[in-house]
Amino acid sequence: MAGAEHRLRATLVGGIAVLLWATLALLTTATQPVPPFQLVALTFGVAFLLALAKWTIARAGGGAPILSHLRQPAAVWALGVGGLFGYHFFYFTALGRAPAVDASLIAYLWPLLIVLFSALLPGESLRWWHVAGGVAGLFGAGLLVTHNAGGGLAFRAEFGLGYLAALACAFTWSAYSVLSRRFGQVPSDAVGGFCGVTALLGLLCHLIFEPTRWPDAGGWLAVLGLGLGPVGAAFFVWDYGVKRGDIKALGAFAYAAPLLSTLLLIAFGRAAASWTLAVACALIVGGAVLAGRDMLRRG
Repeated sequence: MAGAEHRLRATLVGGIAVLLWATLALLTTATQPVPPFQLVALTFGVAFLLALAKWTIARAGGGAPILSHLRQPAAVWALGVGGLFGYHFFYFTALGRAPAVDASLIAYLWPLLIVLFSALLPGESLRWWHVAGGVAGLFGAGLLVTHNAGGGLAFRAEFGLGYLAALACAFTWSAYSVLSRRFGQVPSDAVGGFCGVTALLGLLCHLIFEPTRWPDAGGWLAVLGLGLGPVGAAFFVWDYGVKRGDIKALGAFAYAAPLLSTLLLIAFGRAAASWTLAVACALIVGGAVLAGRDMLRRG
């Protein structure tokens, strides 16, 4: 029973990431006109400073040396940096090479891929309700993406590179999330190091590909909010959740991010409510409950 309670607690902690990611769109709109990779550099820089502050406070209280959090095997660094930076690199490449609605829908395959790939992990199994819940969430996310864009999908051959980048984005994050389970002994504090390297790589891409644009005072607050929440704490709690919680349930729950994001945009007057939103809500919530059936029964 203690093991089941710990797994449930870890799943709920990981679910905090989904709540934080729901604020991503709203906060990002407030950072304009900052270009994408510059925003990656700024927000992940804030996330690294957050981790550094935590390590410093812990060290002052007799905790582990700061550098110990960075002494990880090469495979851990490759997975962590590849997951965090790789996802954002492919995502922004996709948005630049294909219509946003198409790229976003393809990229949102990652929660379903997590559900499917998790079957390859030791001690995990895949049942029909896991797949059905993930597919329901995908359809719900598809309704949200097309609804928010004000139209339907229009896949065309000239956007092939963008579609491939979006697919790489989905595979990158799902692989990172599932493979993190293989490194369960690595503490989530190591994510702070991954954020630091991701910030540097974001800065490098910015200097190569983008002009520099600085936000106004409100935009700086949004950058800080992003670095503390959806681009900061979210990755630490997600790491904890996928390593110790119900990874299939987390994959299905992740579809709540675009739903909650849309609800926030409506609340702040940047989107309109509709029956499409209600259907998407039913699909996403129903799919999450179905995929999380095992965890709910244990709880």
